[in-house]
Amino acid sequence: MRHAAVGIWLLSALVCAGRAHATVSDTAGQDTALDSSSTASAVSLVTAANKGFAYRLYKKLAAQPDSQGKNIFFSPASVSLALAALSVGARGETHQQLFSGLGFNGSVLTQTDVDQAFSTILERANKTNHEDCAEGTAIFLDNLFKPQPEFLETLKQSYLAEGFNVDFAKTTDSTNTINNYIAEKTNGKIDKLVDHLDPSTLMYLISYIYYKGKWATPFDPGLTQEDEFNVDENTKVQVQMMSMKKTLGVYFDKAINTSVLHLPFNSSYSMLLLLPDNMATLENAISPGHITKWLKWKKFRKYQIYVPKFSIKTYYKLNNVLTEMGITDIFGDRADLSGISPGQKVAVSEVVHQATLDVDEVGATAAGATGIGILPLSYHHPGVLKFNHPFIVAVIECKTENMLFFGKIVNPNQ
Repeated sequence: MRHAAVGIWLLSALVCAGRAHATVSDTAGQDTALDSSSTASAVSLVTAANKGFAYRLYKKLAAQPDSQGKNIFFSPASVSLALAALSVGARGETHQQLFSGLGFNGSVLTQTDVDQAFSTILERANKTNHEDCAEGTAIFLDNLFKPQPEFLETLKQSYLAEGFNVDFAKTTDSTNTINNYIAEKTNGKIDKLVDHLDPSTLMYLISYIYYKGKWATPFDPGLTQEDEFNVDENTKVQVQMMSMKKTLGVYFDKAINTSVLHLPFNSSYSMLLLLPDNMATLENAISPGHITKWLKWKKFRKYQIYVPKFSIKTYYKLNNVLTEMGITDIFGDRADLSGISPGQKVAVSEVVHQATLDVDEVGATAAGATGIGILPLSYHHPGVLKFNHPFIVAVIECKTENMLFFGKIVNPNQ
């Protein structure tokens, strides 16, 4: 018997252009409200879990055979937001696996706690004064599909969901509708997340993260010159190398022989560039506590730095990776997503993620999109820091250490 596809797509984007955010409704919050101290605790726990999830997901992506020798770049914030929104409709073992895979301690955090935490995180992001930043979700529903009202209400209230009715039987029109929405939210950085929709699709859920970042101290374009980047021992490529001589925050982590350059944007967000002597040593050792240490103990001194300009784009299908991380039931007959549609058993068909990153003299532009398709079932101070061999990049919010983007640049020209 043919399966009708229920798609849930979740989008995250970090791009250099501002965009106002609007929500579908102003309805009341969830029944169980958290006081301010409980909310702060939940936000802290969820943010900490998101950091841990970022590193676990990175290590799984780096270990994939098709990732060897390639750039890795993704938005852990996008994937976390996507799966957290999905967990609203999950029940039983499926819900436990999602919580565990995301790093949420089910004995400390309830679903309501997580919902409220994301509500606060999204609210803060949308109130940014110094940079253009917007986060939220959207739901595309087939005209004939009626999900649980409680599921929709939670997404609207806690995940700032916008809602749209579409006719998925008209695959071209519905595909264009979703792609146009994503393109608008990412300022055109991701304009074709969806290639093809099954005409029996019932729902797509999209999350997005949109951010504009300009360096607090821009690079001088007149100092950018062609230079060599060492991809590996046998491969060199020509890149446009930016340079700057300025007092900057740097930490040298002696335990893993890695120099960490802190490049702040013009508010509370920053990019961390990690230049290791040995990439494998860094990848094996890196953990959430490292960022806390690097930010706290960075030393300010005048450095001559060299950072390549680059533009990269990545695409991942995350089914196998998430399965390796313990999130297994959502993909098969054991899936319990009855919180979305109790009258029809559904399961996830695929989870895909797309991301882009552009770094130049003015700032950094990045975009990421995560899609989930669902089917019913029958102390060292280097005077010079030159990023001319593979390095790791992270975009974080410094106060909370929330990680928006993370990845490894093996070849800036790839």
